[in-house]
Amino acid sequence: MGKNVIDFDLIESQFRHLMRVAVFVREGTISSSTLLKRLRSGSRKNATYDAFREVGRVIRTVQLLRYLTDAPLRRRVTAATNKVESFNRFSQWIGFGNHGVIADNDPVEQKKAMKFNVPLTNAVIFHNALDIAEIVRQLLEEGWTIDPEDLAHISPYLTEHINRFGEYFTHELGIQPDAYDPKLDVDFTRCASRT
Repeated sequence: MGKNVIDFDLIESQFRHLMRVAVFVREGTISSSTLLKRLRSGSRKNATYDAFREVGRVIRTVQLLRYLTDAPLRRRVTAATNKVESFNRFSQWIGFGNHGVIADNDPVEQKKAMKFNVPLTNAVIFHNALDIAEIVRQLLEEGWTIDPEDLAHISPYLTEHINRFGEYFTHELGIQPDAYDPKLDVDFTRCASRT
């Protein structure tokens, strides 16, 4: 059989074993790491492991065909991919020190550098979301009509207003901020019904 041809005969011959493994995983009687060790152990060519690989190829093929034939799915996948890429660019922008290069060879220090960037990134995103919500509230008070579709295109990954190299004052750290009001008087039901 060719390299790019799915071996359905192997899947059929191993179907009972595949189902048994699926039941074990669903019931939590075996961990994924133990399962992978067992599937890879024994003979060099474990038939159940190979059958799972073939099932994975079937699933990937079906998903690829769905993607190619379904324009709305392609738009959703592209939008989601763009959001992830935007977040990654934003996170890199926030972690600007040393141009994003982790120069330490110690794995613990490397992990710290990556983990410390996450709360800082989230704090800036939260601050941006608060600013966006405040602007929307002001526009609503002025009588503007806010279309939820327009809000869906606003990203919290804004950087233009942040001066990374500016002066920072810590005397305001002890000041208690006003309570956060999460309510926004915009009807998002139309957006939710389209997803």
